[in-house]
Amino acid sequence: MAKITYVEHSGKEHVVEVANGLTVMEGARDNGIPGIEADCGGACACSTCHVYVDPTWVDRLPKKESMEEDMLDFAWNPDPKRSRLTCQIKVSAALDGLRVQMPEKQI
Repeated sequence: MAKITYVEHSGKEHVVEVANGLTVMEGARDNGIPGIEADCGGACACSTCHVYVDPTWVDRLPKKESMEEDMLDFAWNPDPKRSRLTCQIKVSAALDGLRVQMPEKQI
């Protein structure tokens, strides 16, 4: 289990515990976190679960796979270093304390 902080574009924070094995997207969806739409349900077929990873976490996450890189081209205002799709980040105890910020909008 990991505590993850989801930060809305407005700055409002939501700290939730997410079970190991779920994705960061599923943690947001299951806890009603606004700002992560996840239209494709986690199939890496849209960019509506896009977030900006806190700079202190960027190098601590697994590297992006090519499919995620491709889908991020469709995200709202992607950042080459900090943007990730939350459906592609599996939760483990190592992610305890992760902070992600939602963009202004999802497209």
